[in-house]
Amino acid sequence: MDSSNVTPSQEAKLHFLDYWRILRIRKTVVLAVFFLVLATATLVTFMLPESFSASARIKIERDAPDVSGPGGGGGVASGYDPYFIQTEFEVMQSERVLGKVIEQLNLNQIWGNKFQNGMRLKNSESIDLLKKVMDLRPVRNTSLVEIRVFSDHAEDNASRPNDGPCAATLANAIAEVYKADRLDQYLERTRRGVKALEQNMSDLETNVTTAQKKVDDLRTALKINDPDPMSMTPTPQLSADMLRQLNTTLMLLETEQARNEVQLSKLLELKLEQQRAAIQTAIGGDAELGTLLNELDLAQQKVLSLEKDYAGTENPTYLNAKAMVVEQDKKIDSRVNGILLGLKNKVDSGNAQVVNLRRKLEEAKKRDLELAESSRPYFEAKAKLNELVAYRQILAMKIAADNTELTIPKSAMVVIEDHAVPNLKPVRPNKPLNIALGVVIGLVVGVGLAFFIEYLDTSVKTIEDVERTLQVPVLGVVPQNVGFLIDEGAESPHAEAYRVLRTNLLFSRKDDKLNTVAVVSAGAGEGKSTTIFNLATVFAQNGSRVLLVDSDLRRPTLHKMLRISNSLGLTNYLLKQNTLEEVIQTTALPTLDIMASGKLPSSSFGILSSVHMNALIKELKTRYEFVFFDSPPIMGVSDASVLASEADMTIQVIQYRRYPQPMNIRAKQMIEKVGGNLIGIVLNNINVAQDENYYYYSGYSEYYAKSDEAVEVRPPEKSAEKGAEKGADKPAGKA
Repeated sequence: MDSSNVTPSQEAKLHFLDYWRILRIRKTVVLAVFFLVLATATLVTFMLPESFSASARIKIERDAPDVSGPGGGGGVASGYDPYFIQTEFEVMQSERVLGKVIEQLNLNQIWGNKFQNGMRLKNSESIDLLKKVMDLRPVRNTSLVEIRVFSDHAEDNASRPNDGPCAATLANAIAEVYKADRLDQYLERTRRGVKALEQNMSDLETNVTTAQKKVDDLRTALKINDPDPMSMTPTPQLSADMLRQLNTTLMLLETEQARNEVQLSKLLELKLEQQRAAIQTAIGGDAELGTLLNELDLAQQKVLSLEKDYAGTENPTYLNAKAMVVEQDKKIDSRVNGILLGLKNKVDSGNAQVVNLRRKLEEAKKRDLELAESSRPYFEAKAKLNELVAYRQILAMKIAADNTELTIPKSAMVVIEDHAVPNLKPVRPNKPLNIALGVVIGLVVGVGLAFFIEYLDTSVKTIEDVERTLQVPVLGVVPQNVGFLIDEGAESPHAEAYRVLRTNLLFSRKDDKLNTVAVVSAGAGEGKSTTIFNLATVFAQNGSRVLLVDSDLRRPTLHKMLRISNSLGLTNYLLKQNTLEEVIQTTALPTLDIMASGKLPSSSFGILSSVHMNALIKELKTRYEFVFFDSPPIMGVSDASVLASEADMTIQVIQYRRYPQPMNIRAKQMIEKVGGNLIGIVLNNINVAQDENYYYYSGYSEYYAKSDEAVEVRPPEKSAEKGAEKGADKPAGKA
């Protein structure tokens, strides 16, 4: 199989089993840290001194008397205010409050005897100690505050005064001192305020006296008649009612005058006959004119009645009747002219009245303005005096109200709801809680450290790691504690892992003529010698003619596995000291031969890259079906690179969780650089019982029956005879 054709596997997301695998692998670290933290927490818990606590609960309200005073601003304030509560927290921890507690309980001397060998503590030192043993806690969404104090003894003991007050005594003292201090501060502020108000009242009296004298002087000097002492403006000559009456009269007069002028102008435009009728309807009628008009009507009727009989004659009656009509017309005309003349006189008189009324009204207003301007200083002084008098009244009421509030009880500002009582059961250390925290923290730290170590570990852990980083397939997975299959036999539970490896290797060949295999590794101790030995054994047990060549000239191990001599081997042949038949030795398996490394000569540099080595490989390819070459680490010795370039196929062995991935990548690159045919990777030394990634590699013996591939192992003598029959003489130096 060509490694270049392997598709890179996508990086899978972490599954729960991946985390569980890490915990199982790193369980030693997890358990060690867990027990260390737990033991430390338990030890420290039992070493800590016992501590007792007591709590007092107080209710805090804003500054106010118990009931409303004359000012209406009293009464207990309600509602939760976190800023007010937090402010009072700081006040309770202030030097003013705690200093009084220390002085009241003589803590400077008591704690000096207890902590400083009899030397009296400073006030600041005692305050720091008291703050360390007290704890203030608000009750959520209420005005209640819990004062909790800790002490190293449960109750006061008169026989041991140096122990100091117990927690209950301290908590009650803090509550009482705070309550008294709060009331004292409120009363002191109120007294200072009343004193300041009284001083202002004294100054105000002086100002009122001065202002009153100024008003009196101005009234005399300006000769002002002020009938209204509370008036702030000059008194006008015309009252408001009189002014409204004059304005109304003027308006009515102007309206009547305009109506008369219109009537007169309309009447003058009419003819004489029209004027007679218009006067009777427009003006409202005239009695005399009406009588004349009636008499004229009667005279005209009489003329008409006589005209039938006497028309054109000189009848005196007829002539008198006509003369009467003429006379009546003259009288009517005279009356109409008189009426028009009277109307004209009325219009002229009305105009004169309007002008006169307007003049008087303007003169009165002008006099009022002049008087107001001249008397302005007086009224301004009077207004200022009234302001001072009003302020004096308000200030007097305020002083009286504050003096009254000083006498009202103010117990509701701080109420001690619950006094502290001694608690005979220690609250510190909380052994169950501390041990439980030790368990939790130990697990958390242990698991965290395990994952951190796993994160720092860049070695190969899974098949996916290999295929993702090296882009090479994994041919086989070898579990831990694998022995030598030649000793364990074909029925060994580990044999199946190598049979899988053998099968994958055979299917990875592109050509059946490729039968030389070099097994390399990046570093020492990765198990390549055991791998190649057991792989060759499996091939031999399957009936293939196999040769093992120990090419690790500096640290040969294959001869030790077979318990044979290493006096003759590869180096002897390459140096032409012995023949091929002399350096090849047989094993307990008839189909498995071995060529040991031989003694390492002093001038071994480049011995594997010689022409003789190339010729040896070609010769061995014709004699054996498979030839396996063991090699030194490729990162440290060049011999492995030479073998990788000469062999048909190369297998890289990587030990599970041993070397970092970059080292394995570099080994793979070195194989490819020299032209080696890397067909796959063998993951070695896998703990299949611990790592779930390889659970399916465990228990081969449970799934496979007795191996049919095992062959009968013949004694070395028969193997030697068989070798002689095939033309291979018994090698010299056989162990």
